[in-house]
Amino acid sequence: MRKLIMWNLITLDGYFEGEKHWDLPWHEKVWGEELERFSLEQLESADALLFGRVTYEGMAAYWQTAQGKIADYMNSLPKVVCSRTLQTAAWNNTTLVKDDVVGEVARLKQQGNGDIYIFGSANLSKTLMGAGLFDEYRLGIAPVIHGKGRLLFGDGLKPQELKLLESRPLSTGCVILRYQRVP
Repeated sequence: MRKLIMWNLITLDGYFEGEKHWDLPWHEKVWGEELERFSLEQLESADALLFGRVTYEGMAAYWQTAQGKIADYMNSLPKVVCSRTLQTAAWNNTTLVKDDVVGEVARLKQQGNGDIYIFGSANLSKTLMGAGLFDEYRLGIAPVIHGKGRLLFGDGLKPQELKLLESRPLSTGCVILRYQRVP
């Protein structure tokens, strides 16, 4: 059975993006050789990527023209985008899910052997958290207090107990935290 894993870079005060979509200045602050290596490790263990519409559109626009090892993975891995409004999903190897997102993601978890990663996608993540579908949360905490923007974990979430699996400090000041959901 596949694991569903959330991966996000957030600020110390919990923002995964600024006030506008793709306002992510802390990404440049923490990006470096260690985080690139960690990103590649994750992609090597993945056999699918999952996105909400906004994240999908931004990722597709960027990665389809990017080059390098990470771009190769991003473009070749199977992708699933969950959206009621998209009519097509043109990024290579993408499936569009319009209805019963929770049921479709639960079915996806039953297929394949690798992990399913979700990046960004706060609205979709909130839905999947409510359904108890995440197996693991991986957060890169940037040493930045941003003060405004979109919180990754907003209001209305059910309480969940988590177990710390790993805490990995990077030379950029970023700390990667891995938590497993306690059933």
